[in-house]
Amino acid sequence: MASKSVSPPTASAVAQASWLPLVVIMLAQLQMGFNVNALPVSIGPIVDELNTPATAVGTAIVVYSLFVAAFVMLGAKLSKLLGARLLFQVSAVAHGVSMGMMAVSTDANTMNTAQAIAGVAAAALVPTLVVLIAANYQGRQQEQALGVLASAPAIASGLAFVIAGILSTLLSWRYSFGLLLFMSIAVLILSFRLKPVPRIAGVKIDLVGVVLSAAAIGLVLMGFNNINTWGLLLAKSAAPFTVLGLSPAPLLIALGIVFGQGFFAWSEKRMADGKTPLLAPEVLDSTEEQSAVYAFLVAGGLGPAVAFLIPLYIQIVQDRSPLFTAIAILPYTIAIAAAAILTVRLYDRLTPRRLGVVSFIFVALGLVLIAFTISNNWGTLPVIIGLIVVGLGEGTLLTLLFNVLVSASPKELAGDVGALRGVVNNVSSALGTALGGVVAVGLLGLIITTSFSQSNLPAALEREINFDTINFVSNDQLQEVLAGTSATPAEVEEAVQINESARLRALRAAFLILAAIALLAIFPASRLPNYVPGEVPPVEAAPKRSTRRPAPVA
Repeated sequence: MASKSVSPPTASAVAQASWLPLVVIMLAQLQMGFNVNALPVSIGPIVDELNTPATAVGTAIVVYSLFVAAFVMLGAKLSKLLGARLLFQVSAVAHGVSMGMMAVSTDANTMNTAQAIAGVAAAALVPTLVVLIAANYQGRQQEQALGVLASAPAIASGLAFVIAGILSTLLSWRYSFGLLLFMSIAVLILSFRLKPVPRIAGVKIDLVGVVLSAAAIGLVLMGFNNINTWGLLLAKSAAPFTVLGLSPAPLLIALGIVFGQGFFAWSEKRMADGKTPLLAPEVLDSTEEQSAVYAFLVAGGLGPAVAFLIPLYIQIVQDRSPLFTAIAILPYTIAIAAAAILTVRLYDRLTPRRLGVVSFIFVALGLVLIAFTISNNWGTLPVIIGLIVVGLGEGTLLTLLFNVLVSASPKELAGDVGALRGVVNNVSSALGTALGGVVAVGLLGLIITTSFSQSNLPAALEREINFDTINFVSNDQLQEVLAGTSATPAEVEEAVQINESARLRALRAAFLILAAIALLAIFPASRLPNYVPGEVPPVEAAPKRSTRRPAPVA
């Protein structure tokens, strides 16, 4: 992709623009990021008030990410068709209204509907962010603005955990989402300070591509998220349908992969016919860019998995408050934000390839440390250190990989790069959250079933308990369930002890599995650009490969 390289204007040739447009863009990004991070930190109060399983909160996150990922490429085309600023304004307000709906949710279905609407709004909003930065800033300022934008999810995570933790503990979890409605109004008022981006005449939307991509993403995420509920291979009683007794979960995943292949085949056909595909292929036509996407999927998925498992552990296993959760996880979020912002300082010392490999090793080491030190006493210092190590690696990866993608494409493809970032971010977020739930709950069910069979508990009690619906529950919740069975007080106490041990073992194993995934991600990271520090190789050497070093962005 060397042919896309464009010499940026010199610093002296570009007038210093106001930073207010970046503030507005960041507020919109924080609005979206706050939503998905406020959900896990409020998991305890949401479970109690809506009378829903803990994994239902994870499902809400998956629903949001599914709709963003499914329609963000359509959002990039709408940005060109309607104008980036106008679409930014409409979608920011729509997202805020959905947050108002979230604040008055009465059950899990209403919560999922609100998150679906928020996902559609975010799908339109995400591609406009990179376009508006390109329109409002040039040269070095543009690089700095992109770096700040890359760090926004980490900043949103930290703010959400603190603010949502305080509000959920002192008032109600609903205030966190109601706050976003008022934030969207502020974004709308300030957005008129953004430069208007003219519409592009003649833009045609590839509706077939929209259907194929949305179906692929939706089927894969829906199937993956319901593996525990519907069954991994054989269908469980909760499965909506079966095929020869098989679970629909793996079938949906396989069908989604088929639709994904169909999307790329269709895009190639449109290119051959001289038509514009839904996603410009130039943003993925080099080995470095493809490797960056694969690595981005893993890095973007590990963070949400950790961010879901830690609150699950603290609030359900330990029965602590959201405020305690916020305080406990704050070092992790600060580490992510700090690394995301300061990573650029390492560009002159480490190649993108080496930086990516080292960062994934950091993430794996941190997860292993958490797995071996986590216990029923959250104050264990090694656990906190493990989270900080994971956060440093994760924050570095998110900024590095985003910049590998951005630096390889010219300004006119900013919308497509923004769309690609939105797809990767939200697919990885949904997969990571679903993975955390699937692995932890799956292991929990396996451990409890095995422990029950090896215990002194009567077989009659097993028939009274539906082992297909095993989930993370507090000791009080388990005791309430067992109170409706024939279990004696001694048997109830033994069952609670089995549950306590199983929860901890399942979480430890889940963190080890995440560490293994981080190590596997070293393979795509080893194919990132490998420049000698401070050196920019000649673009003629690889006419179809991105040979530019990621531009410093902070």
